[in-house]
Amino acid sequence: MFTSITAQPDSAKAKMTDTDAQRQWHCLPAKEAANRLDSGEEGLSVEEANRRLAAYGPNTLPQPRLPGFLHLFLRQFVSPLIYVLLAAMVVSLIAGKFADATFIGLILLLNALIGALQEYHAHRSAQALRKLMVSRARVIRGGEILEIDAESLVPGDLLLLASGDRVPADLRLLESVGLEVDESVLTGESLPVSKNSDLLCDADTPVAERINQCFAGSLVTSGRARGLVTATGLHTEMGKLSLTLESAETVQPPLFQRIERFSKKLTIALLTTVAILAAIELARDTPPLVIFMTAVALAVSAIPEGLPMALTVVLSIATRRMVKRNVIVRKLVAVESLGSCTVIAADKTGTLTENRLTASEVAFCDGEGFTVDGGILPSHPQSSPVDHAIMARVARAAALCNEAELHPLENGQWHSSGDAVDQALLVMAHKTGFSRAQLLQTYPLKGQIHYEPALGFAATSHANPQGQGGRQLVCVKGALEKLLPMCSRMATADGDVPLDSASITEQMHRLAERGARVLALAEGELGESETLSQEKLQNLCLLGLAAMFDPLRPEAAAAVEECKQAGIHLCMLTGDHPHTALSIARELKLAEQGDKAVTGTDLAQAEARGEAAVDALTADTRVYARVSPEQKLTIVQSLQRQGEFVAVTGDGVNDAPALNSAHVGVAMGEQGTEVAKESADLLLADDNFASVVAGVEEGRIAYRNIRKVIFFLISTGAAEVVLFILTTAFGLPLPLTAVQLLWLNLVTNSVQSIGLALEPGEGDEMQRPPRSPQESLFDPLMLRRVITAGLVMGGLAFGCFYWLLEQGWEVDAARNSVLLLMVLFENVQVFNSRSEYRSIFRQPLFSNPILLLGTLAGQGIHILSLYSPLMQDLLGVSPVSAREWVTLLTVALLQLLAMELLLSITRWRKRKKADSLKTYIT
Repeated sequence: MFTSITAQPDSAKAKMTDTDAQRQWHCLPAKEAANRLDSGEEGLSVEEANRRLAAYGPNTLPQPRLPGFLHLFLRQFVSPLIYVLLAAMVVSLIAGKFADATFIGLILLLNALIGALQEYHAHRSAQALRKLMVSRARVIRGGEILEIDAESLVPGDLLLLASGDRVPADLRLLESVGLEVDESVLTGESLPVSKNSDLLCDADTPVAERINQCFAGSLVTSGRARGLVTATGLHTEMGKLSLTLESAETVQPPLFQRIERFSKKLTIALLTTVAILAAIELARDTPPLVIFMTAVALAVSAIPEGLPMALTVVLSIATRRMVKRNVIVRKLVAVESLGSCTVIAADKTGTLTENRLTASEVAFCDGEGFTVDGGILPSHPQSSPVDHAIMARVARAAALCNEAELHPLENGQWHSSGDAVDQALLVMAHKTGFSRAQLLQTYPLKGQIHYEPALGFAATSHANPQGQGGRQLVCVKGALEKLLPMCSRMATADGDVPLDSASITEQMHRLAERGARVLALAEGELGESETLSQEKLQNLCLLGLAAMFDPLRPEAAAAVEECKQAGIHLCMLTGDHPHTALSIARELKLAEQGDKAVTGTDLAQAEARGEAAVDALTADTRVYARVSPEQKLTIVQSLQRQGEFVAVTGDGVNDAPALNSAHVGVAMGEQGTEVAKESADLLLADDNFASVVAGVEEGRIAYRNIRKVIFFLISTGAAEVVLFILTTAFGLPLPLTAVQLLWLNLVTNSVQSIGLALEPGEGDEMQRPPRSPQESLFDPLMLRRVITAGLVMGGLAFGCFYWLLEQGWEVDAARNSVLLLMVLFENVQVFNSRSEYRSIFRQPLFSNPILLLGTLAGQGIHILSLYSPLMQDLLGVSPVSAREWVTLLTVALLQLLAMELLLSITRWRKRKKADSLKTYIT
């Protein structure tokens, strides 16, 4: 029992481990299981739950242990290029070049330290993001339904489950209706398992066959249930399993794989070039040790081995930026993917609207009605007692056929939980003077058909008060087209008369055209001993229509306009009536007057004709109405067949296939089901469409920054290769020594590439069309820029080296000047890398202080090395005169002019192409 918790929490923990966690709950009747855990119909009190939480600890599993800094540091040495450098260090020691060996060792240590720090920070950021993805659970405590963090669950809690929920703890089911659970995460069985709370299992029944229990980690695919928490945290079946599992290797995302493939191809090309240069130098009788050391240094300098790590840094930074804009990233590569989307298929309710439904109007079947406003229900100017009687029937049905909760709080506020539609109906009933709790005392619940999207309605049956014939009262709510076939009568001022479908449908259209979400309500009767079922819902009386208005989010219209400017095709998907959907779409300026919505029926008919018919239907459609969650998948697949890169938002269990199938799945973090969250790549912390658009912008910034880092690393490496090719071709001495090349790589590539990863947006990301999904990172634009930069920097450096030697300079002195020139070149080049489209003179110099300070620090370190006796010996450098400094800086700035000229030519060609296209169209 739990009586020992308060006095002896430590012994209670032991008792849980030895007794409660091992008890065979599947063998116990539901009532006995509840008694064993001192839990009743009203659940635990808040105070008792807090005591048990202190005793048993949070309902969490141990987080994967993050690799320690030392492990990350040592992992930096696992690389073929590092092996080559280590070999070079050993060779230097054998040859007696202790200074060179020491320098290579220092380079290795610094590179490993920088890489380990970056990776350590990325792991810590990922761990911080996990804390934002909190799972919620609905429990009964003190007789009230509360929504709490799943980690606060304790044994003895009464937990409520619905389709789409992830089971947060091990349960003994007390009640279940149509419950099916996906337990594949625990048992490996892919098909959902039907559960039954009333059946008892044998003591030796394996976990996979315990149909009266649910286990932590499984997913509710359909139905409802109430269960008793029997184990939490490590005491659950999943917790026991986690103790025996080792963390699986993570599969690299496609973007990382593309980068690695590109890096490998480039590495092979550069190594081939280096091998040819080494062969030529060997033929010229250059000392083999010099050739070996230089070849190693050139390979390490020219090959962008830090590119994958730089890519991780870019995406990690973008992830943190997205969190600040209410987008939580579950899969790192989704950052860039969202920026690439060409189509966004967005839910209306809760994403474009506030999901703050208000049932503000009730329309009766004869054209009369009531307006719900404030705390009371004012009557229609011509209202009669009969109208009030009909309104009372509407409010009664709305409150009884309901799964939400509405309770007053001590501070005068109200606590509500459950579906937004049900909450709105409860508020309407309350304003009419009805309380669901009081109604259930008068009309006890006997049967229930829960609302499911595929069903389109919900129904309940209730025992009638004594003296009313003993027949059951039936209450039904749902879409009008679902209820009309069930009804034969309608309530009017003249009593219940035969149903006039045309007039009530016309009323529904009028409400929908004003942007209302319209719900029909009906009532009927069942025999005293009859069981509620869909087949028994006949000869009902239609009571009226509840018009619910969900205001647009204030920022939604601006976000839709931003999508248009960004060239993104936006589709709105909703289960609402087409008139309602079009009204909202026009308010958002997503649809024009005369546009039509594609309905679920239209899609079904097109599917029957084949994929071509579906593609023709979805090609230009902006509004989808009355579509089921399953039809989202049809829409997504159709758009993908047409070459679109699709992002889709969803919140329900049936949205999971579409979220999985889309290039980027975006789930609602507040209202979304656990199934939807598990299927998505991104979560919206505020369920707001504007956050999706903000994520697109951050994704585009991330992609640009990836290209900036790639361009900088490859162009500077290409310049070094060009320099060596030219000096070899002209029979000159090697322009830089091995240690000078390594030093150049250290002071110009590491800090600057991180600075580029931190680049803010250029401001025009959402004014440009989305890139083609087939576009390569190394496209013609980047190729032109790399070739230009490499030839200019390498060519000018060679020219300087050649001229200095022709003037009679010593080789070491010439190398000293060339090394300084290359440092200046690469420091200029990092600013050329800040934009592919804008002039360097239009980039705010102080918008990226890390890049500016990092570049100045790199330059400053090199200047200090010129005056340090130790570094003079290691690098073979010496101070330069002010005149030489100014001359070399002037030469380095020629690189800036060359890239600006290329940029001007690119812009001119683009304008010329655009003018030609206009002329052609005209």
